[in-house]
Amino acid sequence: PPTPSLPREGGGGNSRAWGVSCALAVVVPWLAAAPAGAVSVERVVSPGGIEAWLVAEDTIPILSMRLAFRGGARRDPIGKAGLANLVSGLLDEGAGELGALAFQKRLDELAVRYSANASRDGFSVTLTTLSEHRDEAFGLLALALTEPRFDTDAVERIRQQILTSLANQAKDPNRVARRLWAAAAFPDHPYGRPTQGTPDEVAALSADDLRRFVTDSFAKDVLVIGVAGDITAGELGPLLDRTFGRLPDTATAVTVADIAPAAPGALIVERMPVPQSVVAFGHEGLPRDHPDYYTAYVINHVLGGGFSSRLTTEVREKRGLAYGIYSYLLPLDHAAVFAGGVATANARVSETIEVVRAELTRMRDHAVSEDELADSKTYLTGSFPLRLDSNGEIASFLVAMQLAKLGIDYLDRRNGLIEAVTIEDARRVARDLFAPERLTIVVVGDPENLEPTAQ
Repeated sequence: PPTPSLPREGGGGNSRAWGVSCALAVVVPWLAAAPAGAVSVERVVSPGGIEAWLVAEDTIPILSMRLAFRGGARRDPIGKAGLANLVSGLLDEGAGELGALAFQKRLDELAVRYSANASRDGFSVTLTTLSEHRDEAFGLLALALTEPRFDTDAVERIRQQILTSLANQAKDPNRVARRLWAAAAFPDHPYGRPTQGTPDEVAALSADDLRRFVTDSFAKDVLVIGVAGDITAGELGPLLDRTFGRLPDTATAVTVADIAPAAPGALIVERMPVPQSVVAFGHEGLPRDHPDYYTAYVINHVLGGGFSSRLTTEVREKRGLAYGIYSYLLPLDHAAVFAGGVATANARVSETIEVVRAELTRMRDHAVSEDELADSKTYLTGSFPLRLDSNGEIASFLVAMQLAKLGIDYLDRRNGLIEAVTIEDARRVARDLFAPERLTIVVVGDPENLEPTAQ
């Protein structure tokens, strides 16, 4: 994947769209053609004190909202991994007096696009609706957040879908490699547990567990909201109160320790009869609020951020070892990671790993050239507006800005922070960040001439 300038959380979850016309997926042309700094972000506070960030645009009668509750899967109790993920799959399966079929039928009739997702650090919901159906669409969302039914038939149906997904993932070397890397890097920590859970844990989750998660986790003090589209600040305030006013004021506290990736230098091999092995690698990165984060972001793009990166040049272009290879920074709430991945033929896994280590060593010892630095900054600043090409993307980015505590003026400042990176910064940070000897490496496949150093 491309390197994210903000955390783009993945993980378990469920998403659906009912009867959605192509209008709901329309690109917002005024924004895609404009500099990111030209976007006006308003802070809206409802009469009841609920805050949202808004980008108002009335050209097209469509509204998108993204909300997130801080916490997500890291709130899953020990022995109940996958709880947040199961909840995310059930928020459209009936609420209040509406059973699953009635709830989904009404969403379909209103042409509402709705999705929910549980990630390591957050539980998010996205809603996109035509302006004429705004009030009822938000009313259904309020019902789902405050009165989810968790009927037995719905719970069992979604549970079986997740169990089937887990069975398929167990045969997927990419999924297995990521899961094993997290387990090795974060033992005895919520980040080391699979977001979607394990078959045994998911099978044991009860409706009471689901209700307790909602009661404990969905609260105003951990709620972050982004809105984009056809609505004014004056209209949004009362709508926030009607949608979220019934939520508890505070979430139940859950303590999660800060952690650095463990198992430095470990090489772990999981044998699987596949023609290509998947390699996942990584070590400690930089937190999102670190003063050198933007420098690390820029130099990582040189290393593994695209098809012109050093890793791609050495691994793909010069040696033909893999179709693609990537690296990225992942700043989580309680950990910071530099990571990457590649898939290659079993006979060439050892060679590929050595090339990765050599390129990290070269980056650390010789950093980047003036031309590489300039090209990286040009790409990262020039491509940024393309990430904000729809109301849904804008709303999601507004939430990401708040979760990362970047400030409401971030869109105005973001490219300047990248442009300010100097060659001296790049060389200094590269010496501190990249450490090939500390890489935790997980290989899933049947690699030749490769012996693990850890289980």
